[in-house]
Amino acid sequence: MALPALLPSPPASPVAAAYARLAEVFTGLRVDERAGHERLPRGTGWVASDELGAGGDGTDAFLAWDDAQVRRDYGRAARPDVVASFALHRYAWPACLLVTLPWFLHRRVPRLPARNVAFQRALGRVAVRIEEFACLPGDPAAALPGARVVADEEALRAEVRDALAEHFEEVLAGIGPRMRRGRRALWGMVTDEIVEGLWYIAELLGEEGRALAELELLLPGATKPYVGAAGFRELPGSAEACGTARVTRDRASCCFFYTLRPEDTCLTCPRTADPERVRRLAATA
Repeated sequence: MALPALLPSPPASPVAAAYARLAEVFTGLRVDERAGHERLPRGTGWVASDELGAGGDGTDAFLAWDDAQVRRDYGRAARPDVVASFALHRYAWPACLLVTLPWFLHRRVPRLPARNVAFQRALGRVAVRIEEFACLPGDPAAALPGARVVADEEALRAEVRDALAEHFEEVLAGIGPRMRRGRRALWGMVTDEIVEGLWYIAELLGEEGRALAELELLLPGATKPYVGAAGFRELPGSAEACGTARVTRDRASCCFFYTLRPEDTCLTCPRTADPERVRRLAATA
């Protein structure tokens, strides 16, 4: 069966430039905007985000992809809760960028309820329908349909937090019970994906420094439902080993990858000691 064609962005889209820039620097993800009258793609590997929130057959199919990938790549099965954790990580990382990247690049914050997002993970494609967005006074996009002007930068940061909370409240309702974790752990995982997704893309854009500062303001701590702060810190010993000081953070959550390979932890996992982080960064410097 042929895959749905990727269509041009709707005319005067407030976020098209941000999504196009994402495709330029990170070819593993492409965002397809749909106009208000167009249906989001279904079938052929697509899953709608509200299907994930429903926790039924769509969630089962989504998790089956991760289960098969683990068995294929690691030659063993993972616990069901670990499979669900992998699935949420692989969903949340691109889903967060749908909101954070337009904010970071153009100060525009799309509202993306789960019903307006679909994901084709095998191809790295996301389809979205944007009906409303927030922007600052003086933005030319303020004249577009669906624009909502907010007072200042802090109000716009609140829009980022609210848009992501709205989206993930629904998604976590379906996939969260499969992970067998409490609400704090689930939102810790979302917090980590918000921070680390934009951090990674900003590095590719050559804007890591600005991203670190912006993320610290976006997630300073005590911004419920999110858990903790962006929490960047300079990595001790990195300047000597890497030629320049490197930044790290400690994740608020764990994807449980260590249950498959105990010796192979994430670079920002609290289980990974600072000297090991420095060693890995120096090896790739």
